[in-house]
Amino acid sequence: MNDNKKLTHSTNSTTVADLLERLLDKGIVISGDIRIRLVEVELLTLEIRLLICSVDKALEMGLDWWTGNPAFDSRARITAPLPTIELEDRLQRLEARLEAVLPIIEETRK
Repeated sequence: MNDNKKLTHSTNSTTVADLLERLLDKGIVISGDIRIRLVEVELLTLEIRLLICSVDKALEMGLDWWTGNPAFDSRARITAPLPTIELEDRLQRLEARLEAVLPIIEETRK
């Protein structure tokens, strides 16, 4: 009896790049909780959530915490005009109004 058993090899191999592309496209969530209790008293609770996905997928899900953050967004690094300029302008207008009212107040005191 001659059994000709052949070894078959899979021709559909997945490369690391393919796996990473699929992972980033679909996304993956890893979550876990760590609780430290002593005599029925909870001392510490850590809730850990890790989301791995592409930026496009994150935007699709409504996650965009990096926009507007100067550490991640170069447009946010552009400094806006200092608020002190606005405050100084407002202070000058208030002082001008006060100077206009002061003679009337002094006149009523007499």
